[in-house]
Amino acid sequence: MPVVRSIKAIHEVYAGGVKPLPAEDLEHILRHTGPLWDAARGRRIFISGGTGFFGVWLLESLAFCNRRLDLDLSATVLSRDPVRFLRRLPHLAHEDSVRLLHGDVRDFAFPAGSFDYVIHGATPTSGDEARPPELPANMVAGAARMLEMAKARGTRRFLFTSSGAVYGEQPDQMSHILEDYPGSSNGLTAYGEAKLESERVCRQCAQESGIELALARCFTFVGPHLPLDLNFAIGNFIGDALAGRTIRIGGDGTPVRSYLYAADLAIWLWTLLLQPVGVSSEPQVYNVGSGEAISIEELARMVVEELNSSLRVEIAQTQKPGAPRQRYVPDVTKAEKQLGLRPLIPLRQAIRRTADWYSKTS
Repeated sequence: MPVVRSIKAIHEVYAGGVKPLPAEDLEHILRHTGPLWDAARGRRIFISGGTGFFGVWLLESLAFCNRRLDLDLSATVLSRDPVRFLRRLPHLAHEDSVRLLHGDVRDFAFPAGSFDYVIHGATPTSGDEARPPELPANMVAGAARMLEMAKARGTRRFLFTSSGAVYGEQPDQMSHILEDYPGSSNGLTAYGEAKLESERVCRQCAQESGIELALARCFTFVGPHLPLDLNFAIGNFIGDALAGRTIRIGGDGTPVRSYLYAADLAIWLWTLLLQPVGVSSEPQVYNVGSGEAISIEELARMVVEELNSSLRVEIAQTQKPGAPRQRYVPDVTKAEKQLGLRPLIPLRQAIRRTADWYSKTS
């Protein structure tokens, strides 16, 4: 039997940990998810990927809502390295509602007891930014293992954090991608293929087991814990601004993206997990993100305006006449109409909040 240890029980004082999420963000999440938490009262939740960008937001907001609403819920979090997690987030060591399970998502031993809800957000690789060749197979194996656990432990609802990468290349004439867009093989990366195959595995399992399935096709985000030194344009720009560096764009600055603040992301994910399902047994598929499009150049200049107006923006390449514009922007009408979800924190404010948190953490 695997060892599930309370974070509190293995707490030590670690140096170099980051600060908790801003109180105003946690209050924001509670304010917009409050009624949903009654469904989780006294329940058990299992989470993979709980130590990543999405996971930290889910865990801190869960612990906050649990305390404020006296929910008596518990979350078991699968982690490859619990000690490293606690060094980074020592404030979670005091949360009795959160327990760590050491293991790899591809082959972990199932913990005892039942789990009403499961969130699968793990990407089983130690070098995500490098996208190693074995990543696709690992991702599908991880999804399959999580589904096996869900079936074995009587799970009622399963949330899989998929990706907008499943659509492949967004056509130049398509301003926003709808959930019913069949996708394109052009620009479909190995990562996108793996997410698509993982979705297929989830659908098949849901049909066979009767587990309620929600698929969150996640796009691009900003907020505390987003790395400032990896391949995330908005993170790089904020990092440059905080360091007083010139913001350099390697391309022509024309690709179009959109950004949802992480506190809003948490609201969307908790809603997808805890919402009443109704009579439909079909998997629920939603784009998760913002529909407010912005070019990379516009984004860089916005970061400069908000954080350090003395900085320059340098663009390495000139746009070629007639060249198609690269887009990665979701249509989120379905989430708004069916679930009442929409971006609540404007992008400029999101940039300031992210930078402020990193400044205080440093």
